[in-house]
Amino acid sequence: MKDFKTKSLQEIEQKMEGLDINSLRYRVLEAAKNFKTSWVDLGQALFTVYKDKLYRDWGYAQFETYISKELGIRKQTAMKLLRSYYFLEKEAPIYLKKDFTDSAQASSVPTYESIDVLRLAKNKKALDEKDYAAIKKDVLEKGKDFLQVKKDLTALIRERDELAPEEAREKKRTAKVRRLLGLIKALKEDIQILKLLPASILRETESLIKKLEAELD
Repeated sequence: MKDFKTKSLQEIEQKMEGLDINSLRYRVLEAAKNFKTSWVDLGQALFTVYKDKLYRDWGYAQFETYISKELGIRKQTAMKLLRSYYFLEKEAPIYLKKDFTDSAQASSVPTYESIDVLRLAKNKKALDEKDYAAIKKDVLEKGKDFLQVKKDLTALIRERDELAPEEAREKKRTAKVRRLLGLIKALKEDIQILKLLPASILRETESLIKKLEAELD
């Protein structure tokens, strides 16, 4: 694992000494040690620790402190692990089954970085179902490197934006109208409360607000 140095691994092994090998705490430490080849086990264990706040039972007030002091993992890495595991659990649970990860096919289990990119692709409004299916295939079936997947995703989003310039302009126009509408409404309320302008101008302002709302409709 890139985030671990030899010293970190030694510290983990020292923490494992004296613990019940069947305890969850031992299992999390063991999964962290073997993280380079088995991130799924660590993601699953960390998800349980995070969800049930078990780190408190082990003397850590915060999850961030636990992963840093006990496992030697950065917060950014741990959160990617949690998100990737949870996403995989929803989208492709077969990769979480022990008989799969223990088989010869375990080498085909995608990295947590690739799953994180896939998760981001799932939430991109610029992509349609066909686009997402293609990226999902690259990650889950072809095992494409996450840097390449990320590069492909960026290029695809840029391509989709270029293919729909009218839609992009319309979104930009709508955003600006909404911003203007909100500003005018706030000013109208201040003017009305403080009685800064005549009622006739307030009526004109209300008319403008209605016209802007009609633009949004």
